[in-house]
Amino acid sequence: MHAQDTSAPRGASLPSGCTFDAHDWYLMARCWFPVLEVSRLGNAPVACRLLDQPLVVYRAGGEVVIAADRCPHRGMALSKGLPDPEGLRCAYHGLRFGAQGQCTEVPSVPGCPIGSRFNLTTFPVIERYGLYWTCLDPQPGQAPDLPPMPPWDDPAFQATVCPRYDLDCFAGRQMEGFLDVAHFPWVHNTTFADASVHAVADYSVHPCRNGFTSSYRSPISNYPLESTLRSPPGFLWTRSFHVHLPFSARLTIDFPGDQQLVILNLASPVSANRTHMFVPVARRFDPPVSDEHIHAFNLRVFGEDKPFMEGQRPRRLPLDPREEAHFPADRNGLAYRRALRAQGYLRFFDD
Repeated sequence: MHAQDTSAPRGASLPSGCTFDAHDWYLMARCWFPVLEVSRLGNAPVACRLLDQPLVVYRAGGEVVIAADRCPHRGMALSKGLPDPEGLRCAYHGLRFGAQGQCTEVPSVPGCPIGSRFNLTTFPVIERYGLYWTCLDPQPGQAPDLPPMPPWDDPAFQATVCPRYDLDCFAGRQMEGFLDVAHFPWVHNTTFADASVHAVADYSVHPCRNGFTSSYRSPISNYPLESTLRSPPGFLWTRSFHVHLPFSARLTIDFPGDQQLVILNLASPVSANRTHMFVPVARRFDPPVSDEHIHAFNLRVFGEDKPFMEGQRPRRLPLDPREEAHFPADRNGLAYRRALRAQGYLRFFDD
């Protein structure tokens, strides 16, 4: 992997009050991130935030628009606007915005031509895995690079996206926690993990396009502790990670009897110390359970992680390996930090 070139002219601008290092912000602004569940968008506009940039998501006919959450007229937040059959209206002076963020009506001067300065600053939209994704600084000629999740479209799998989970931490800290294989018996011993199994077997990490893969085997079951299901004697659970930089990772867990669970961890950086966590899940089990049951269990697991993700100091993710101590089970975390450095990230932000 090579550091990305940031010397080219930039089409995006740092948002006011940006909490990230400028160099790192421009690198992240070229990446695609989820900002909203498809199920949450109705007729009314919805406020979101990505990399300190306030956004509004709204419908204009059959089109979904993501734009800067600011009316070009007097700066009113359009997420507080009024739904309109053709898009949305600013609640302050009634300006109407439709497809592609175009201003289509200024009520105070009916019939007058509307200049382009009244149009919104918009960003591209992709719908995938039950989420709306965007990129603040898409590069010309560069195709969107979303993390792959093949089982999502496989009819043999039940696919659902968990409700957004909010964390007061940096996205990189959350990601590294998701990749950590030594914390299960200490943190998740009320949901699925055996508190008596501490040892982590040796495993290796393999670079791949825009990230790396790893796989390790463990006697720690992934059945909920309250379940009556038990793995066969001597069964080793295989957990395989596929990391997609900067803040996405897919975990595949092989269950007994050819059953499988696939979790896509998407840490969307709202700001340097705020993360929206989106988690599409695909599972191949018989019999299936309700989506609500899947959501409830995963929210319990997220809740166990939350105080640890938010309690780490420094709040940034140290990219210099000398800043923290490491043991062999940290191979995923060390590979993650090395991969971010190789892509040109420096510090993310200052405490």
